[in-house]
Amino acid sequence: MFQTVSRALNRNLIYRTIRRRWRAFFQWLKPYFPRTLFGRSILILVLPVVLMQVVTTYIYMERYSELVTRRLSAAVAGELANAITLIGEATTALDQQRVMDLMKENQGLEISFESNTSIPSSPPFLLFSLLSDTVGSELRSQIDYPLWYDTTKYPSHVEIQVQLGEDVMVVKVRRSRILATNWHIFLVWLGFFSVIFLTISILFLKNQIRPIQRLAIAAEGFGKGRDVPDFRPSGATEVRGAAIAFIDMKNRLNSYVTQRTEMLAGVSHDLRTPITRMKLQLAMMGNDEAIEDLKSDLAEMEYMLDEYLAFAQSDTSQSSETSQETDLMELLSEIQSDAARKDQKVEVRGPDQFVMPLRRLAMKRCITNLVNNACTYGTRASVRVTEQPNNWVEIEVSDNGPGIPEARREEAFLPFHRLDVGRNLDSGGSGLGLAIARDAARAHGGEITLGEAASGGLKATISLPT
Repeated sequence: MFQTVSRALNRNLIYRTIRRRWRAFFQWLKPYFPRTLFGRSILILVLPVVLMQVVTTYIYMERYSELVTRRLSAAVAGELANAITLIGEATTALDQQRVMDLMKENQGLEISFESNTSIPSSPPFLLFSLLSDTVGSELRSQIDYPLWYDTTKYPSHVEIQVQLGEDVMVVKVRRSRILATNWHIFLVWLGFFSVIFLTISILFLKNQIRPIQRLAIAAEGFGKGRDVPDFRPSGATEVRGAAIAFIDMKNRLNSYVTQRTEMLAGVSHDLRTPITRMKLQLAMMGNDEAIEDLKSDLAEMEYMLDEYLAFAQSDTSQSSETSQETDLMELLSEIQSDAARKDQKVEVRGPDQFVMPLRRLAMKRCITNLVNNACTYGTRASVRVTEQPNNWVEIEVSDNGPGIPEARREEAFLPFHRLDVGRNLDSGGSGLGLAIARDAARAHGGEITLGEAASGGLKATISLPT
């Protein structure tokens, strides 16, 4: 029982170790993998083809080339054995020479003798010894004398040396007669057809991925608040399904925003009528102090209704307004001039010109809300524009006010929400300024974050893609 449990634990430990190392190996390879769908698809196509070529080439070299070389080497070894026998039976030097001439003429064996010498003691260095080993095994199987051979010394011949007593018979034979030399033709055809098939596959794959790329571009454009009127579902059934679902989602979102705006506009209109009647009645009642308080309350209610309606209409205006090339610095200059007419101090820093696609009215309202907050809770506002890597831009709006505690900065973006710490509750407002600003930034595919300014106040950073 104990041994069974121990073996199970060991197997489990080995499995976890293998899985951990395998995962670490893939994590190491991950940075080298392509990140695009097209690149990964090409990798999926290329890797099997390359592996197939390697395996096929190995099998071909080991099987076919070895078989051809073995048969060629056996034939040459037999001819060489016959030559040794005939030369050994020749009684005169003239007969020996006649045998060597016949061998050269009929068999292609160039035979010569070196007297009082011996064959080399060590074989030559061979980088690829697969076929050379086959040649050696066939020669030794038919020749009973010590021999030495070199398949690399000459480009077109193979040299064979046979020890015959005190003499060495040197034989040169054409490489094509003893080795399989046409193996490269197989590789050429294999590579040729692989390139053709890969090219066809890449073209087909690119055509299949193009609808996915168009869908990604359309989704990115919709996320940045840009209209994509020319987008049409295309491609495979699954891609068409995703594109149709995207269009339906886009239409439902637009319909939801429109319905919400119409509902709040109706509520605002219905409430504005009794408020107007109450204002008329109060105007006819004189200038009593209590009446003045009621008038102030009605004015605040009317202001809040306007803010609520503006918040509801922000989505509709953002969806109906189209992006256009806008000089951001010129837009900031307009905001600075509007603030100056309200006796607000606004400093603008950045490049002389920065053109990017924007929904001009929505972005102007976004930055204006941040500037108004900065000037309300501080004595001045500072706006700075900086370019960021990867086609992004940051717009920083800073003030010298009391700021917002870090734990409550995200809470400040909640609609209809007023902070009771770090902000003055007597300064008016409906708590919608930051919510409207964030909606506008997100409609452009960006974001707003809050932080601490160098002066100790609040810093609102708008990050936008260009």
